[in-house]
Formats: sequence, C-alpha cells, structure tokens
Amino acid sequence: MENKETSGMSLIVKSVTRLTAGLILIYGIYIVFRGHIGPGGGFAGGVIVALSLVHLMLAFGKDVLILATVSFLGVKISFLKDKFEHFSAGLIPLCDIAVGLLVASGLFITFLALVLLTGKREKK
Repeated sequence: MENKETSGMSLIVKSVTRLTAGLILIYGIYIVFRGHIGPGGGFAGGVIVALSLVHLMLAFGKDVLILATVSFLGVKISFLKDKFEHFSAGLIPLCDIAVGLLVASGLFITFLALVLLTGKREKK
C-alpha cells in the first residue's frame, strides 16, 4: 500500500497542479457554456475538462479520483443553476452541455482504462 505522501508525482508537480487544474476545469466549463455563441462548444470544452481531470490524476495518483468526480459534478450543477436565468438560445446550450459531458467522461474513462490495464500487465 502506498503512503499518501509518496503517491503520485513530486512536490513541484503537485504544487503546479494545485494552481492550474482548477483554472483548466473552469476554462473547459466556460467553453462548453459559451459554445453556442462563439467558437468552441461541447467537444472542445469536454476535451479541456477531461484533460484537467487527467492532470489531477497524474499528479496525485488514483486517490484523487473520487474528489475530482464529486467536485466536477458540484461545479456543473452550480453553473447549470446560474445559466438557466439567461436561457434564450433554445436547445443549443443543452446540446453543448450534453456533448461536453459525453466527451469529458468518454476521454477520462478511456484514460482510466489505459491506466488500469497497463498496471495489471506490469504486475505480471
């Protein structure tokens, strides 16, 4: 069993990740919500959100997975609540949100599958 201090990457990588992962996540969510007005949208925002979660997992190890999932859902719900006040674009923003969630979850699940399958092969 790994110690909490030794799991993940070095202290420098963890410090930089603490500073940047939240900003990357917020930027990805912003791209998802502004996609119907300008360039970007669900796919680009979903890729950015997935990369922020991958960044967290690479820096802190597998222990951060539950924290990232809970915080991701909390941020999404709070942004959804605020965005429905200015809802004038029909179904396009809802489609962008759906595509963003699908792309982010698909890419992150693919990353997790690659990590878990590689880990099992190395143990043999």
